[in-house]
Amino acid sequence: MRRAVLTAASTSALVVLLLTLKPHHDTGPAGGEPPTDAAAPTPATTGATHRNTSHANGTYTGAPITTRYGTVQVAITVKAGQLTAVKVLQAPSENGRDREIAGFALPRLTQEALHAHSARIDAVSGASYTSAGYARSLQSALDKAGV
Repeated sequence: MRRAVLTAASTSALVVLLLTLKPHHDTGPAGGEPPTDAAAPTPATTGATHRNTSHANGTYTGAPITTRYGTVQVAITVKAGQLTAVKVLQAPSENGRDREIAGFALPRLTQEALHAHSARIDAVSGASYTSAGYARSLQSALDKAGV
């Protein structure tokens, strides 16, 4: 009998504890999507029909985009009017979870940007804010490059 009471009390305490814990962040109004006033990617204006080799080659730094979890900023390298490299200059890193998400998401975002040669890239699941900040900073750099 004493075991049953102890088990019930322990289980109840655990349930109460779990219910009082708050998540790292709220998921936003639409199940993980950033609110409309948050860092959302702007429509990309680049594409194969707009490319032209008269654009200057070089490195262009995108605007630093402040997201809910930190600033995201990228620099790009353009050769012959094509996006050839993306370097992440700033990423959310306030705590271990932010660094973990950035470490997972940023290489995938970079790979997709290099494949698409534009800022029209899919967000990485679980990194909505970082993905949106990355895309906006990337688009800013592409705009500066005239690509």
